[in-house]
Amino acid sequence: MKTPYKDIYNILKLNRFIVLAVVICATITSTMSVVLILKLHKDTINSAFVVNSEGQVIPLKLVSQKENLEVEILSHLELFHQYFYNIDASNYEKNLGKALWLGNGSVDAVYRQKKADGVYNRLLQYSLVQKVISVASKINIQKEPYSFETLTIFEVNRGSVIDTYELKTTGNVIHVDRNFPKNTHGLLITNFFENSLRKIDNKERS
Repeated sequence: MKTPYKDIYNILKLNRFIVLAVVICATITSTMSVVLILKLHKDTINSAFVVNSEGQVIPLKLVSQKENLEVEILSHLELFHQYFYNIDASNYEKNLGKALWLGNGSVDAVYRQKKADGVYNRLLQYSLVQKVISVASKINIQKEPYSFETLTIFEVNRGSVIDTYELKTTGNVIHVDRNFPKNTHGLLITNFFENSLRKIDNKERS
């Protein structure tokens, strides 16, 4: 004889089966989600921006983070020294404005000192053209902040006379947030200092 209690027992069994099935499915789904998130996190860590041969920053899978870090720092220093020292009467304000985005207050202090010394006034007054010939940097990327020493060769065209100079600068480089297009490498020059400046004669250049 069929009783209502038997029907209730069957219903409870069915409910328990459904609950267990839902719990198992939820557990499997959660586990898969965690695995996928961990994989995505690992892939993200191993991804970064690198610099191509033209100095442009592009996203690319890292083969060696240290190699890419070195390329980025060297490119950042090259860009900064080009902006800061490759100037003439027509572009010095624009170039110096770009250079100040690549360094902290130590760069601004050097800029203000040059301004106080009348460097940029003479640039305008005599229509001087200061052209960077080469930028060569030595860096230490073992530990942040990364120290650097840069040798910049530039010419000053005074019209009938062209003088060549060698400038040694030092400082550190630290990571900051990338700012497109003002600071694409996400690096900042700190403790910037002009160590020495000397005139190069024609014999040394040859």
